[in-house]
Amino acid sequence: MEFMQGQRLETTVAVAVAVVAVAAGAAYLVRSRKPRGCLDPENFREFKLVEKRQLSHNVAKFKFALPTPTSVLGLPIGQHISCRGQDAAGEEVIKPYTPTTLDSDLGRFELVIKMYPQGRMSHHFREMKVGDYMSVKGPKYRPGQVRAFGMIAGGSGITPMFQVTRAILENPEDNTKVYLIYANVTYDDILLKEELDSMAKNYPDRFKIYYVLNQPPEIWDGGVGFVSKEMIQAHCPAPATDIQVLRCGPPPMNKAMAAHLDELGYTKEMQFQF
Repeated sequence: MEFMQGQRLETTVAVAVAVVAVAAGAAYLVRSRKPRGCLDPENFREFKLVEKRQLSHNVAKFKFALPTPTSVLGLPIGQHISCRGQDAAGEEVIKPYTPTTLDSDLGRFELVIKMYPQGRMSHHFREMKVGDYMSVKGPKYRPGQVRAFGMIAGGSGITPMFQVTRAILENPEDNTKVYLIYANVTYDDILLKEELDSMAKNYPDRFKIYYVLNQPPEIWDGGVGFVSKEMIQAHCPAPATDIQVLRCGPPPMNKAMAAHLDELGYTKEMQFQF
């Protein structure tokens, strides 16, 4: 009798241990399963502004709510989101920003924005009120997203182009080709020239760059004047569903390039403005 009771006790303990182990394993799987991010790299999604706090006379923190308290934004570290708004003239403007929050910050993301008096996107942020929605898309680039990028940059607009190009070229599993037109006023205005030339030399089959100067030196083998439709035709991939042309420069240049691209047959889906 004592033997039977001992067996039943051992069985009960074993079952209890097994139940605890299964429960612990299930809990671990739930905790370790990475939540799906809220961002869409192709389409803008709306996020509600739930808090706006002024940090200084021209800097404010904007807190946006995600769909649920446990949602994550899903943005890889070091990448940007693209925010869409309207400038003072009512024209659409899209600009990249890096959140100050991580995916460990559930249910929200935050942006710290410096608002410039003449900034086009600064106007949109300045006018935003709690309860308004921000259109957000991202991340900007995923390996293999397109077959080729055309890039048209002016002045300091080279910065996001440089970041995307580096991400592509330094990834041995990414075969995307990059064709960059970089415009400036003078030779001395060319930013990151040493780095750009180095990438063109090290990745000759994947990266091509064409410099354009409005006031070139006497000896110059690049483009002269403003970026033209003919330059785009010669130095960017032709319109296709698997290419995209990125542009970033002063507002007049962006407007002119958008008009050129439209006339050359690049659809809105094939274009992106930083």
